[in-house]
Amino acid sequence: MKNLSVTTFIHILFSVAITILVATFMLFLSWDEDRHKIDEFKRYQLISLTFLSNLRLNPGEEELEKLYHDLRVKAISPEETEKIKKEIEEKGETIFSGGSAVGRVRVFKVNNTHYIYVQRMEHNLMLQDNRPKNYYFEIAIALGVFLIGLLLLLYLAVLRKLYPLKKLHKEIQHFAQGDMNTRISYEHDDEIGKIAKSFDDAIVHINELSASKNLFMRNMMHELKTPITKGRIVAEMLEDEGTKKILVRAFERMNELISELAEIERVTTQSFEPNFEYLMLSELIEESKELLMAEGSCVSIEVEQMALTTDKKLMVLVLKNLLDNGMKYGKDKCVVLRTKNGVIEVVSKGKPLEHPLSYYTEPFSQAEKRSSGFGLGLYIVDSILQKIGYRLGYRHEEGMNIFMLVPQKQG
Repeated sequence: MKNLSVTTFIHILFSVAITILVATFMLFLSWDEDRHKIDEFKRYQLISLTFLSNLRLNPGEEELEKLYHDLRVKAISPEETEKIKKEIEEKGETIFSGGSAVGRVRVFKVNNTHYIYVQRMEHNLMLQDNRPKNYYFEIAIALGVFLIGLLLLLYLAVLRKLYPLKKLHKEIQHFAQGDMNTRISYEHDDEIGKIAKSFDDAIVHINELSASKNLFMRNMMHELKTPITKGRIVAEMLEDEGTKKILVRAFERMNELISELAEIERVTTQSFEPNFEYLMLSELIEESKELLMAEGSCVSIEVEQMALTTDKKLMVLVLKNLLDNGMKYGKDKCVVLRTKNGVIEVVSKGKPLEHPLSYYTEPFSQAEKRSSGFGLGLYIVDSILQKIGYRLGYRHEEGMNIFMLVPQKQG
């Protein structure tokens, strides 16, 4: 029930309500039919006993008229009686038959009219049942139809009231998929209208924050590029090799930070779409090693020949960052890149991580040494992998830290 949509829940609720109402209505009709048959039987039994007992006393015309009035019946003339007898023979239905040693009473139904035929020696009477018709059945039918119709109208009214939620959901989905120009509007000031307005206000605020962030990032990167370039040129002119090396490395790290920030901005935008290609893993590894710019580094490759469908630039960046992390934080500054059951693994010697992996995939993780990194490596890796259909995994095994690139289909 927790995962049922509101619309499905309303469908089920009204279906159950209408089913219960129809079932109750059918039970009532069945009960009313049985009650009607019992009432008829009692009535005609009373008429049978009353007429037969009174006819034994040879009542006069006035007494018979009073009896007709009390029992709500009408006497039929002999001429009409013969005609009715023929109709009874052709299409009549016997609905009651009773009597005693002194006579017999039968009730016939012809075209929804009931005729009572009393036989006692020389007395043969044909009577018509004049009891007023009750309208319980018609009232029950009308009430049932009215209630079912009312429920259907309520059902349609509720669905119509909830219909704007579907529109709201679609507009929010468009925004979630990167359509930053989406605006949410709703005419009425009910609960749904208030939710729509709140979402619209949130979208405006998010757009403002995103525009402000993008402007800040671009200005910052632009402003930093010029002094870094000038500083690098000045550093190259120094004669002291030790100082020169330290300064060059510092400027290189600043450039790396700017590149990482630019990549974060690009990858984390909602509108970003990877450019998938069919590539060999060995080709990606070679390019990542070139990007690593670590001549003579301790990188061992133990991969089987396998092809990937992925974004070349992004996957190269992922491998580069993982290899770089392995060399920075590994005990012996060596790293192994291998494949195992279709999973790419980057292995380095070291103690197990102190925190869960999710801690290290946050930007500017405090657990990383600022002297050798800015805490963006695993954040960029995790962000990219989510875009290209992989998941970052981790395990510690036999003194080795193992980071895994697991295809999403493998869980």
